[in-house]
Amino acid sequence: MTEDSTQEQTEPELVEDEREMSESSFVQAPKLMRIAAMTRAMLDEIRQSPLDEAGRLRLIEIHANSLEEMQEVLSDDLREELSDMFSPVEKETATESELRLVQAQLVGWLEGLFAGIQASLWSQQAAAANQLQEMRTKAIEAQHRGSGEVPGQYL
Repeated sequence: MTEDSTQEQTEPELVEDEREMSESSFVQAPKLMRIAAMTRAMLDEIRQSPLDEAGRLRLIEIHANSLEEMQEVLSDDLREELSDMFSPVEKETATESELRLVQAQLVGWLEGLFAGIQASLWSQQAAAANQLQEMRTKAIEAQHRGSGEVPGQYL
């Protein structure tokens, strides 16, 4: 078996592995982005004004619902990370400052998740551009080997 045929067999496997990794990283990004925007808006709102008892209870309910909705749209690995990072907020004992902290924690986690997704997309784009450049270079070299000419500065 030649080196080229070995490389050809491993490249599709690598592409398939990358596809599986990207599928396991996140699911339903638009819904996740809506939850993040809502959470950020709520955090901004509770920073500006004190919460009364009804507002505190409603915020606890919204926080719990947000975590539940996120569990539905995340992949298994991210769902596990989310469960490890966030514990349920107790309705009876949660203070206003504790609610601000859990909301800020959730916003921070979501922003980190989006930064990771963005970095992954940039990495995939760079890898695809590199692969395209390699294919172009190989095609040019093969074309010139067949004609016997040495490639110059202009193609």
